Amino acid sequence: MSEALTDPARIVNVLLVEDDPGDVLMTREAFEEHLHNRLDVVTDGAAALAYLRNEPPYEDSPRPDLILLDLNLPRRDGREVLAEVKADEQLRSIPVIVLTTSQAEEDVLRSYQLHANAYVTKPVDFDGFIEAIKQIDHFFVSVVKLPGG
Repeated sequence: MSEALTDPARIVNVLLVEDDPGDVLMTREAFEEHLHNRLDVVTDGAAALAYLRNEPPYEDSPRPDLILLDLNLPRRDGREVLAEVKADEQLRSIPVIVLTTSQAEEDVLRSYQLHANAYVTKPVDFDGFIEAIKQIDHFFVSVVKLPGG
């Protein structure tokens, strides 16, 4: 286990923006079984922005250290959320990992143009999905120095 995960003073707050209940369940399982960081979940783009801005009903939500963002979301598309986060002086330093089923080159290119920190295509099988979440966590918690960390 990484030093960051064994240091009780350094729990990483991760915000998952995902509308697929199965993907939410698998991500929660990966965090509970393997990662032990805090995971909050919102299921649409409008809720993600309200969470990040501490607007109702998220007034007491912690500032995430990392955002896992699906692209295809109800209410506000993931691309819109990414653009708003990276345009906001208060939020832009939060790393955003696009975690999506899309393998379309235009989605990859657009995500990086909007300043995504990484683009990860979701594996379709359970074990592959869990491994991808663990590797994202390892890289952004153990390898990379996050703001405020």
